[in-house]
Amino acid sequence: MDIDHRVAGRAGEPAQAAPRLRASWRRSARYGLAADELRPVFTGSVDTGSLLYECGDEVLRGLRTTLANEPVSMMITDADGLVLSRISEDSSINRSLDRVHLAPGFYFAERNAGTNGLGLALADRAPSLVRATEHYCTGLRGYTCAAAPVLDPFSGGVAGSVNLTTWSDSASELLLALAQAAAGSTTSLMLARGGGRSPQPMPRGEVFRVYADRKHAPAASLLTPGWRNAFAEARAAFRRGLAVAVVGEPGTGKTALVSLVRRELRRERVLNARAPGPDDVADWLDLWSPELGKDDTCVIVSGADRLPAWATTELAGLFAGVRGGPGLQPYAITAESDAAIPEELQPLIDNVVEVPPLRYRPDDIVPLARHFAQQDRGREIGFSSAAARALTSYDWPGNVRQLRQVVREAAGRADHVDLHHLPPEVFAGPGRPLGRLQVVERDEIIRCLTEPGTTTGEAARKLGVGRATIYRKMAQYRINIPGRS
Repeated sequence: MDIDHRVAGRAGEPAQAAPRLRASWRRSARYGLAADELRPVFTGSVDTGSLLYECGDEVLRGLRTTLANEPVSMMITDADGLVLSRISEDSSINRSLDRVHLAPGFYFAERNAGTNGLGLALADRAPSLVRATEHYCTGLRGYTCAAAPVLDPFSGGVAGSVNLTTWSDSASELLLALAQAAAGSTTSLMLARGGGRSPQPMPRGEVFRVYADRKHAPAASLLTPGWRNAFAEARAAFRRGLAVAVVGEPGTGKTALVSLVRRELRRERVLNARAPGPDDVADWLDLWSPELGKDDTCVIVSGADRLPAWATTELAGLFAGVRGGPGLQPYAITAESDAAIPEELQPLIDNVVEVPPLRYRPDDIVPLARHFAQQDRGREIGFSSAAARALTSYDWPGNVRQLRQVVREAAGRADHVDLHHLPPEVFAGPGRPLGRLQVVERDEIIRCLTEPGTTTGEAARKLGVGRATIYRKMAQYRINIPGRS
């Protein structure tokens, strides 16, 4: 597919600009920004206590020695384009950047300052270099800006960006590579200091068929009102010929819900296209877009809120081209919330269905656990009353996806799941991040406390500590085990 190489020079766009830059100029114009007036929004407070700020600032201060005596200003921004930190030893470029408000406390997202390096990096979730006249606002055309998004290693989303700005007539060949290296180092440092949390995989843009055959899907009797209501709402919307977005936290089963509804209404192919990485957008579109609009196919774009901005533009054009009459619409999307649905896609969505998180559906947990265990083992697997209480008491931040993984591991160890078959995470409440040694200590305490027939006193003796210490540690790590107080 040719990704919008057709139009050049429209509305003052640089005629030879790449498609991403031209798309950014058009968004800037749609936001109502004036090219000759630069007025980014100012906020009176900057969060200097975040993990992003701590790690990004440390990385940039280390980079400062590499760029000594160079007219380069280095910045960290948050995911909304708010400049958190600016480091430079060149007083002339600092004074110049102050005049255009590219300084801590100002928002420089596309919506606030038009096409610029950091704004484009955040919008497209990809490294970006914006030179001189490629800036939308004339006040920024004296600079070249290279920026790269900083990915949150735990959520997989964009945490912020690293931006390097220099004069427009300075050599910029290495600037983007430095920005990418600094962003990658920031992500790695965030992971190292995250304390006990597991990294999430980055977007890969897989496209696969979702069969959703009835023998692989939870029976309706397993679904309590929260999920059943969302299912009924989606089914009614599809029957009316509406285009549907299903929203909810990661892991709540949004794609599964769409697939089940569509397969119930009509036995059709359901293709799930997951949001791609920023470098894979063109290949991703080429892979599945020829199937869009076929009578026997529904395409679900999962994670539409994680798409690079220019991919959203292409997707909106594709959806508009196949949007039909009163029959089933050939597409659906998922996102984390109604507000997160990209602006260009909102006119193409008629109905939003919310899937509640698992912590608000406690009556679903044990039936789903039994279903997942039977699905994996091919026979019915039992759960002790204590194990069932532990599963029900847990908050499940990863929702159904996390429950399935926990049950798969537990059911693989026994035909009757008890407390000691469950992983330590199920017994620990949310709290501050833990260091590696703290995680080991917490998990060993939980292991001893969940051994069959072991009292708190016996667990303390095995660990070589007193009962008071065990209780203090249980409170410290927010350990909650049924039958222990």
